Amino acid sequence: MIRVLIVDDDSFIRESLKVLIGLDAGIEVAGTAGNGREAFSLLGELPGGADVVLMDIRMPECDGVEGTRMIKEAYPVVAVLMLTTFDDDEYIIEALRAGASGYLLKNIPPDRIIQGIKTVHEGNMLIHPEIARKLAGFLQPSARQEAPEAQPLASYGLTKSEQAVVTSIAEGLTNKEIAAKLFLSEGTVKNYITDILSKLGVRDRTQIAILYLKSTQGNH
Repeated sequence: MIRVLIVDDDSFIRESLKVLIGLDAGIEVAGTAGNGREAFSLLGELPGGADVVLMDIRMPECDGVEGTRMIKEAYPVVAVLMLTTFDDDEYIIEALRAGASGYLLKNIPPDRIIQGIKTVHEGNMLIHPEIARKLAGFLQPSARQEAPEAQPLASYGLTKSEQAVVTSIAEGLTNKEIAAKLFLSEGTVKNYITDILSKLGVRDRTQIAILYLKSTQGNH
């Protein structure tokens, strides 16, 4: 059972998400909070804690970025999944730096929210393709230094199969979706991703996607 803490300053959204998430037999809503600081405090009080925090970004008193930073410093095993809109590019970058495992847009279908919770709970980084494209152009110098300079993917020694996996990651697909698309098992996809991280010299799916997007931009 995945225990989720919902964080949003809009009570209607909190209750709507609570009903939506509660429909999945594998997920339990452990609690709700109205801002990042409240979420941080609640995590320490919840019997059994929480596995995933579904966090809004723009909130009064303590926004999602600061809330994520506080939570990840105290509870590093808790995954934080951001909910945002197209206009929050800088917030998203800061949230990822603070330790968020991914970000979703509030206008996505309900089943994608549930799938997203399960994805980050499994330890995967969740990329929304539209936001990933924006991130490639909004990277700060310090973030750019964390990833290698863009080169054609083949120059890293990636096989054609690995390049297909990279492209799928940049499209925002989960391991399950990549497996179905490429007719592979999920275990094979995970093995590919491990090798890809090593060859590209990056640490997570976000950097894989950004490196791919930068390399494709450089070819135009």
